[in-house]
Parts: sequence; C-alpha cells; structure tokens
Amino acid sequence: MNDRDRLSEVYSAALTVFSTFGYKKSTVEEIAAELGLTKGALYQYAINKRDLYEHTVKFGLMNWQNKVFDAVRDEPDVKKQFKDMCIKGFVYLSEDTRLKSVLIKDPSMFPMSFISDPFRDVNNASMDFIKNIIDRGISENKFRKMDAAFVTRFLFSIYKMLIIETYVLEEQDSNIESVIDIITQGFFCSK
Repeated sequence: MNDRDRLSEVYSAALTVFSTFGYKKSTVEEIAAELGLTKGALYQYAINKRDLYEHTVKFGLMNWQNKVFDAVRDEPDVKKQFKDMCIKGFVYLSEDTRLKSVLIKDPSMFPMSFISDPFRDVNNASMDFIKNIIDRGISENKFRKMDAAFVTRFLFSIYKMLIIETYVLEEQDSNIESVIDIITQGFFCSK
C-alpha cells in the first residue's frame, strides 16, 4: 500500500471515531485500535490528537469537495453547472454521515468568518471553483456582469449559513432549490 492510500485509511478510520465520539471524547488509542495499530505506530501519521483531527477533517472536506467537482466539472451548460454544483454540494453532506456528525459535534470547523477558517485552503479551492463558473457564465453572456470575486464570497457565506442551519442546528430540511431560484432569479416579479 502506498503512502497516500495508507493516509486515506488512517484518516477514514479517524473520521469514524471522531464522528462517533466527537473530538474531546475520542482517544488516539481508539483510532489506533480501529486501524489495528498501536498508539505509537499511529503517531507516525500525526504529531498529536489535534493534528490528526485537523488532517482528518481536511480529508473529509476534500472528499466532499472532490465529489462535487467531479460531478459537475464537465457540464457544458454553465447555468446547469452552477445549479448542479449548489445541489450536489448541499446533498453530499447529508449522505456523508461521518463528516456530517463531525460537523454537528464541532461546528467551529465550518466558521462563518473567512479570517478564522482553519480549512481556508480547502474552502479557497471551493471558492475558486465557484468563481470560475461565474467567470465562465459572464464570458458566455449567460450571467450578467458582476464582481465575480465579491459574489463568490457572498454565495459561499450563504452556503455555509445554510449548511450550519440545516445540519448543525437541525432547524428543518432546507429547500436548496428555492434558495438557488432566489439567487438566480431574484426576488422581483417580471412585468
């Protein structure tokens, strides 16, 4: 098994334990046992429990991100690509019960502030993907001219809020299609 596959196996096992017990109650011993390793052997993959947690969450976020990117990357219609990206990004988390459980137990992993974001590099890649879709839509005259960087941050903030309210606060099932409709069609009726 190569190093990358082994790291994936370690992070996947850690995600299972963190999703079950949360960060505070999880132990390195439990994660090592999940892998059939000793605690000492597990430390070759992480400096300490916090380091393992952050790498594990990043692993989960990148899996989420890659599933969405792969699902919409080759869509030829930019409007459909934007809508599909929004829906798939939202729905994926409902299907990834381990990552969803970690988010519920530790909503700080998905902060509203861009300044204190511990996963800034992952989220920046997501925002770059969104911005590329917006830029493409503008260049194809499918989207109106706008400040794509500003709109990207704005949309990503709405997305994070929706994720937190739906999955962390468990307010209710969000109607992502209605949110997309409001964003793409606006509030006003046409005359």
